[in-house]
Amino acid sequence: MQHGKYRFIVGFLALPLGLYALFVVWPFIQSIYYSFTDWTGLSPEFKMVGFDNYSRMLDDDIFWKSLQHSLLFALLLPVVTIGLALFFAFMINVGGRKRRNGPVVTGVRGSGFYKIVYFFPQVLSIAIVALLFAFAYNPDSGAINSLVRGIGLDDVQPLWLGDPDLALWAVMGVLVWSTVGFFVVLFSAGMASIPAEMYEAALLDGANRVTTFFRVTLPLLWDTVQSGWVYMGILALGAESFAVVQIMTTGPGGPDYSTTVMVLYVYQKAFRDGQAAYATTIGVALLVVTLAFAAVVMRLGRRERLEY
Repeated sequence: MQHGKYRFIVGFLALPLGLYALFVVWPFIQSIYYSFTDWTGLSPEFKMVGFDNYSRMLDDDIFWKSLQHSLLFALLLPVVTIGLALFFAFMINVGGRKRRNGPVVTGVRGSGFYKIVYFFPQVLSIAIVALLFAFAYNPDSGAINSLVRGIGLDDVQPLWLGDPDLALWAVMGVLVWSTVGFFVVLFSAGMASIPAEMYEAALLDGANRVTTFFRVTLPLLWDTVQSGWVYMGILALGAESFAVVQIMTTGPGGPDYSTTVMVLYVYQKAFRDGQAAYATTIGVALLVVTLAFAAVVMRLGRRERLEY
């Protein structure tokens, strides 16, 4: 019986594991191999160059800038996005006033509508979001500076994407706006599954809303928060940051490489400069950074599982 059970399990896992190895693991192995060559990406001819690409990468100032920006994305974006999402979700699900003859803990009126509003950016393509904000950040005709002028602050007209000190923060704001709604809905679903009796018991014992959040809600949602943290960090290191920077910024990645992130630098070296081998080298570094980020978050976030 045991032998037949394992054969049954292996039979179901063989195909998905084979596809995963073919389309995920094998490309990573190929990238590592090509990082030791001088492949241009266009010619089938290449030769092995050893660690030359890695030595070049360590001496590349633009690479270090892109690494710094990517790490900033990975550290700050999850903190801001998940923090806002937890706040909004808690207010939607637990922040309502007590109604007559109703439960002690309740959500705000129209909570379903708020969830739809918060989730709306997820319906839009990230390319559309980036394009809309590129117009909104326009210093002359954009909606943001027009609003600033409308309230009488004519002297305060930031260049936003044209200012090296502001461009990266402007891009990060777009990523927060476009992703926070997903986590609001995710955390709302988790909070809805927490028994109301736990909130009622905490409130009856004298706990306020803030204490209830940190003592009841957050510990019971911790697994979801941890998964969301890893997911958001990977998004910040990958396709989301690439699309926004590529579409919104000058260069792209400017001004003065102030918004260049690692994934954009990989794209530029591979498809603009014809240096595919060097691009795969940077891609290997990005893989190491992503895996290290996930490992650190999972390690620091490890705690005893709470059941209810």
